[in-house]
Amino acid sequence: MSVASVAPSAAPRLNLATFAAIGITVVGWASAFPAIRAGLTAFGPLELGAVRFAIAAIPAAIFLLIARPSLPSPGEAWRFATGGIVFVALYTVLLNIGEQTVSAGAASFIINVSPILTAIFATIFLSERFPLLAWGGTFLSFFGVGLIALGEGDGLSIDTGALLILGGAVCTTVNTIVQKPLFSRHKPLTVAAWNMVVGGLILSPGLPSAFAQASAAPTDALLSAIYLGIIPSFVAYGAWAVTLSRLPASRASNYLYCVPPVATLIGFLWLGEVPGLIGIIGGLLALGGVVVVNLKR
Repeated sequence: MSVASVAPSAAPRLNLATFAAIGITVVGWASAFPAIRAGLTAFGPLELGAVRFAIAAIPAAIFLLIARPSLPSPGEAWRFATGGIVFVALYTVLLNIGEQTVSAGAASFIINVSPILTAIFATIFLSERFPLLAWGGTFLSFFGVGLIALGEGDGLSIDTGALLILGGAVCTTVNTIVQKPLFSRHKPLTVAAWNMVVGGLILSPGLPSAFAQASAAPTDALLSAIYLGIIPSFVAYGAWAVTLSRLPASRASNYLYCVPPVATLIGFLWLGEVPGLIGIIGGLLALGGVVVVNLKR
């Protein structure tokens, strides 16, 4: 697939709405890590994903019915389908299976290969410019996230779970590059809503067994599944679409390096997980890299 003919992104629009969308995305997706871990105590990986996006798809479908946005052109249909199939269904299942054996910090490290891949492919396919200083900030953030993973104590290992999560990172990159051109014609919330509806339908075969598992699930697991459907899915996926519509793909993805430090903070507040010194240093480096990428912009 080639999107080389797509015009370069418009000038970044950094305003309060953009920063709010970035913040909602980061906090929403950071909180997904402990919620997924809690949900997996009662649900299988497919079943948890099915419940999560069934909850998100219902309000998304209502939004589409009320807003009645213009339908995709024949040439755009595959881009919308990619969002539901790759960014929602495949990504969710890969991450859920991977987190059964990979720690949250290590998972966040592997997932954060995505901003680097996005910067590379956005330069090739979307004609975006990513200066040398921005590359330096990107790798500084990546190094910081690596320290967070190592600071968890479990370290990093290459096993099936890690490879599946790496596949999830590739899913995010592919979707970002494929769907970025849609925002020149479609509103970001429209793109996000279609992603959730299509993804929910793809995952729906897991609902019957999910209902059976829910009947025996403890309250914490049920609440985690519901939370995943509302905040990290319905709310954060919409916020990410707004972010991607306002910033170049490479720059928008770089803000995702804020997710692991925020996830560490949420883990401390929610689960009482105290980060070590290495993890704290890693978090500061990850945030510092994001600042470097945005210097003189």
